[in-house]
Amino acid sequence: MIIEIAQFEVKPGMEDAFKAGVKTALPIFKRAKGCRGLQMLRSIEKPSRFRLLLKWDTVENHTIDFRGSSDYQDFRKLVAHCYAVPPEVEHTEDVAAGF
Repeated sequence: MIIEIAQFEVKPGMEDAFKAGVKTALPIFKRAKGCRGLQMLRSIEKPSRFRLLLKWDTVENHTIDFRGSSDYQDFRKLVAHCYAVPPEVEHTEDVAAGF
């Protein structure tokens, strides 16, 4: 299982719009090939910073299957206007399974 960490710096005042956009996009992620779940975190110290944690079967399910889909474009239409800067994305794996 791969965990994608996507960090979003949202324009001040656009936090509620960003949250609403992600909520609207949940069905997009639920039907994405290899997507096994999503969690949205908001920073307490920096309330305009959000992190999405997405579970994927493979990196390619995200980088090829999802990003190459029209669903990805639909997701961007829902949230991209809220970005203060482009999001940072990295893929991780659990190296302490069962801890």
